[in-house]
Amino acid sequence: MKILVTGTAGFIGFHLSLALAKRGDEVVGFDNINDYYDVNLKYARLEVAGFKKENIVENEVVVSNKYANLRFIKADLENLEVLQRLFNEFKFDCIVNLAAQAGVRYSLINPHAYVSSNIAGFVNLLECARKFELKNFVYASSSSVYGLNEKMPFNTHDSVNHPISLYAASKKSNELMAHTYSHLFNLPTIGLRFFTVYGPWGRPDMALFLFVKAALEGEAINVFNYGKMKRDFTYVDDIVKGIIKCIDNPPKPNDNWSGLEPDPAASKAPYKIYNIGNNNPVELMDYIKAIEIKLGREIKKNFMPMQAGDVPATYADVSGLIEDFDYKPDTSVNDGVAKFVEWYCEHYNKK
Repeated sequence: MKILVTGTAGFIGFHLSLALAKRGDEVVGFDNINDYYDVNLKYARLEVAGFKKENIVENEVVVSNKYANLRFIKADLENLEVLQRLFNEFKFDCIVNLAAQAGVRYSLINPHAYVSSNIAGFVNLLECARKFELKNFVYASSSSVYGLNEKMPFNTHDSVNHPISLYAASKKSNELMAHTYSHLFNLPTIGLRFFTVYGPWGRPDMALFLFVKAALEGEAINVFNYGKMKRDFTYVDDIVKGIIKCIDNPPKPNDNWSGLEPDPAASKAPYKIYNIGNNNPVELMDYIKAIEIKLGREIKKNFMPMQAGDVPATYADVSGLIEDFDYKPDTSVNDGVAKFVEWYCEHYNKK
């Protein structure tokens, strides 16, 4: 297939683009390489994929020196002219939109960044997908959309109308916009609610990266809600496998869907929502213990109150993945954390 992957310099987009290139798809990666976090890490990911920093030019497509079927363009999703040019040139079969302004806490500080990337950019992609009649549009949503929901595990068939951060609200809006295009233009769309993704090449603003960095530098970590948090930590390779299954299986209309009892996860249109999580919430303190075991040292801890926008627990019901694809993530936290620590120490030359 010919696939546009947005967010290719990002954590999940990098892993997905490589996986698709290795299996033989024609992939065009797309990223604006913004400075939300260390751009050196983004360029390091791109270099692994075969793109040297000095060869990357704004709004120009470059070819990987490692994979002949992998290309990259540095551009903004808000630039509709560049997007239309790409669609005209490459005649994509599928979009995987992983580009977004990420982070719950940052959305409290810089809300406008979320509107530009997560709303305006998303509409541009939908418009291109409609005009060029794509076969599938897969996009990243987030477990954050569950907001104030307390029923566990989080289920895609439950309503998600009480987000508690602008980041979550922007992801919920993506699901609503996608449904509109599925309904009006018969565009197949799949929204994926990711649950706390971690692994090698992960984001520096996420807990695992912060914890390992602090531990190796002998500094204390901030442990929010006094450690009384649970997360459905999901290893990045498991996320990528789930995305690929969705790429290969565009959604079909659900003829049994009823407006009298509307199911938020499906529609009479070709529209679907899935959770991708490990289906096994882990205590934050156990997650920290897995790091300590791998590093062979105790980490100093500052116990802090809950931060605004955070939720005390996440837990994914992945029955949709199991029913439709016979698939569920299964990498254990101990295995996943160990792989991240090994990558971190090698990448940053730490002992």
